[in-house]
Amino acid sequence: MARQITDMSQKLVLASGSAVRASLLRGAGLAFEITVSGVDEAAIKAAYQEHKPDSGAYDGLALALAEAKAQQAVVANVDAAALVIGADQLLVLDDKVFDKPRDRAEAKHNLMLFQGRSHCLVGGVVLVQGGQTIWQHCETVTLKMRALSEAFIDAYLDAAGDEVLKSVGAYQLEGLGAHLFEAIEGDYFSILGLPLLPLMAALRVHGGLHHV
Repeated sequence: MARQITDMSQKLVLASGSAVRASLLRGAGLAFEITVSGVDEAAIKAAYQEHKPDSGAYDGLALALAEAKAQQAVVANVDAAALVIGADQLLVLDDKVFDKPRDRAEAKHNLMLFQGRSHCLVGGVVLVQGGQTIWQHCETVTLKMRALSEAFIDAYLDAAGDEVLKSVGAYQLEGLGAHLFEAIEGDYFSILGLPLLPLMAALRVHGGLHHV
């Protein structure tokens, strides 16, 4: 367990069931609670796609999903003064948003599409307090996947197992997924699903985060 070298004057809540996001916060020495509420992501995505301002503009969707998660957590959490972190991440290729693969067959299909090409991860994170969004940030990272054979993808899926179904891209860059890539452009923490440095800067401003 990471040693806690920070303290906050306000309660912190993570509105996400992501083990990776929780691990990043713990690794940074932050104390927090987890409150996960169900959000109809498909409905939010469908509404956004219908009214999307222009091709490639996905920041708004990532932030809308992050805010929806945080707002539902606010309803579920009794402490109105708590700071709630909402976060979401989209994978975009050819102006299409991909969801987490439902099974191995879909994971393989998606990896066959991604291989040899670049795709974007668009991550949104918000801070909500008392039902009001007091801070938001969006970060886009570009990842170039190596040219991969079908045999290699099968071997990768065999080794990675069901863990690939927990990631929208069917990979965890911090694990076996590192074998898939040629290059990345952008923030490593954002690839993992949480723009940690901007978030901690916001917590220092809005949440009284300081070193103990």
